[in-house]
Amino acid sequence: MSEPNDPSIYDLIGDEGFQELVHNFYQQIPADPILGPLYEEVDLQEAEQRLLDFLIFRFGGPDTYLRERGHPRLRMRHARFPVTQEARDRWIQLMENALRECDFLPDIKQTLMKYFEDAATFLRNS
Repeated sequence: MSEPNDPSIYDLIGDEGFQELVHNFYQQIPADPILGPLYEEVDLQEAEQRLLDFLIFRFGGPDTYLRERGHPRLRMRHARFPVTQEARDRWIQLMENALRECDFLPDIKQTLMKYFEDAATFLRNS
């Protein structure tokens, strides 16, 4: 998936694939003892939509996220949340759980997990 003419992940799984992944992820949040408290003041439906729009944009789909929210500025947008190593690891675990439920090709799952691990590490702030 690194050649210029290769289809993007968005081309391969579409809106539906990203919707399934993000929904599976957010279904785990309310009951999670580590991440749940971080989301208490957050509208989960809005958070789910933001992540969905971001991932679709990031992996080759429409630029709805950019048009509605501007440049991602991920660090700035997450600064109000204490992203500890524990929170980072749990986020990865829940995303891996969500991805496991999706019927994606192994190389797509691997590419997504690599991105999630790198992004979560980048966002650590405490």
